[in-house]
Amino acid sequence: MEPSCQEQKAKISVVIPTLNAAHLLPPLLAQLQGMGEVILADGGSAEPPKGGRVIQAPRGRGAQLAAGAAAARGEWLLFLHADTILAAGWAEALCAAMAQPGRAHYFRFALDDPSPQARRLEGAVAWRCRWLALPYGDQGLFLSRALYDAVGGFRPLPLMEDVDLVRRLGRARLAPLPARAITSAERWRRDGWWRRSARNLTTLSLYFCGVSPERLARFYARR
Repeated sequence: MEPSCQEQKAKISVVIPTLNAAHLLPPLLAQLQGMGEVILADGGSAEPPKGGRVIQAPRGRGAQLAAGAAAARGEWLLFLHADTILAAGWAEALCAAMAQPGRAHYFRFALDDPSPQARRLEGAVAWRCRWLALPYGDQGLFLSRALYDAVGGFRPLPLMEDVDLVRRLGRARLAPLPARAITSAERWRRDGWWRRSARNLTTLSLYFCGVSPERLARFYARR
C-alpha cells in the first residue's frame, strides 16, 4: 500500500531562517502542522520566535540555512522564508515530488499584492526560472537529504546562498511544483517596485561577474 500524504509529510524537516520575524510566522507555522519537524534557525532576534524547534545560528541567511539543515532529522528538507505562505495544493505537490528523490523542487513565485506591478514581477520571475533555471529562496526549495548532501548543501554565504546552491544542482535536477509560494510584497512597496527589482538584478549581475558575496552584502546593505 502506498503511504498516505500525511505519512509522507512526517518525513519532512522544514527549515526557516528567522531574524526579528516573530510577527510573520504564525500563518506559515499553522500551515506546517503535520510535518516531521519545523526548525527556526534564528540569527539573534530581539524577540526570539515561537513555535517549532528554535536553534541559534550565526546571523546571515546562508549560515542559518546551513545550521538548520545540519540540525534536521528528516529524509526530506523544505527550506522556506519567514514572510511566505503556501497556496492551495502545496502539501499534495510535495508528496508527489517525493517520488523524484533525484530532483530539487521549487514553488511558483507569487506576491500578496493585487497591483499590475506585482503581476509583472511574477511574470519576470517565471521567465527567469524557465530560461535561466534560477529560482530564488523565496520560492522555497524541497529536496531529499541525500541530494542536499551530495551537492554540498547551503554554504554560509551572507548573500546569494540560494543562487549558489541551485547552480550546483543544475537545470537537470530542478523542477517546478504545481503550487505557489506567496511572498509578502512589503519590501517592494517600501523600496519601490522598479528600484528594488533593479537593485536585485544589479546584485545578481555582479555576482555572475565574480564579485564576492561578502562585497555584495555590503553593497546591498548600503542601498
